Amino acid sequence: MSSPAGATPTGSAPKDGRKKKGVGRVLYHVRAVFKRGDRSKKPATGQAAAPTAVLTSEPPAAAAVAAAPSNETQYEGATKIPRIQIHEERAKKLGARFGLEIKPSEWHSTEGDVLRVEKSVRMRIHRECHRCHAAFGAGDECPNCQHKRCKNCTRYPAKRNEEERQANRERREAAIRRNKDMAPIIPSYDYSEKIILKRPGKSGGQDLVYKGKPRIRVRRTCHMCNSLIIAGTKQARVCDNCGHKRCGDCPRSPDAKKKYPYGYPNDEPGSTFKGVHACHECRKKFPANAEDGTECHNCSHEKCPDCPRVKPRKVEPEPDPDILESLRLRMEALKTADS
Repeated sequence: MSSPAGATPTGSAPKDGRKKKGVGRVLYHVRAVFKRGDRSKKPATGQAAAPTAVLTSEPPAAAAVAAAPSNETQYEGATKIPRIQIHEERAKKLGARFGLEIKPSEWHSTEGDVLRVEKSVRMRIHRECHRCHAAFGAGDECPNCQHKRCKNCTRYPAKRNEEERQANRERREAAIRRNKDMAPIIPSYDYSEKIILKRPGKSGGQDLVYKGKPRIRVRRTCHMCNSLIIAGTKQARVCDNCGHKRCGDCPRSPDAKKKYPYGYPNDEPGSTFKGVHACHECRKKFPANAEDGTECHNCSHEKCPDCPRVKPRKVEPEPDPDILESLRLRMEALKTADS
């Protein structure tokens, strides 16, 4: 007896008669759907043309219905939120815990939306049988001795009472407050703005500003009364004790006569150090403390009142000839050793 035509449609069952499982089964169904779509696209003849027209007019409405729920989330209880919101929450928690300042834009990509599922906070709890010390599984029965879990079975972590929970909250709040008050110093490598280092003054007045170059505090003492000449007086460079005007004989601490061989700036000529004068004819310098009538070693002109005093200024000291000679001999010795 022959089977009726069309009793078993093509592609409705596997050719080899075996059941498909897993990925093979899914691929088989996908292939069958595509084959049916190809058959529906073929032109129909006779009376089959009308039903085809009716069937082809229905898919646009069905497609519109199917496309409507595409904007909704595929998971139950999930809400769509911006990705930047999650990164801002994480940055805020890290900043409150460790005292850091984090910008979400420099951390991760903040474009697009994500799905969030609200769940209650859960903690993994381990229990141990008090008879055989075996770990419980997902059930309430010990897998080793079939003991029913009871209150004597060890629980980890141990269950805390309300006092312990309150103490834990206070410790966390204290840690957050400590990290906020004593936040770590974050180095900045932006040198576009000038950095000014300063610290408060000892007397509570003007702040002390770091100039970048160490300075030496210079003190001048009056050679008449051995009093310290203070800079902030009514008359500049005048002793408050005896009224003596600062001169070349007043000692300076620290001494810098090698840098100032012609005397210190703004000092008057003293009785011991009268300064250095220059010949008004050839501009050559006389020795220090030279008296009038001293002959110039260049033009044989005798020192006179018209010979001006050399202005006190800082002069770079000339190198010692003995040191230069020792360096030359050492270089010669090195050349001889190399050869």
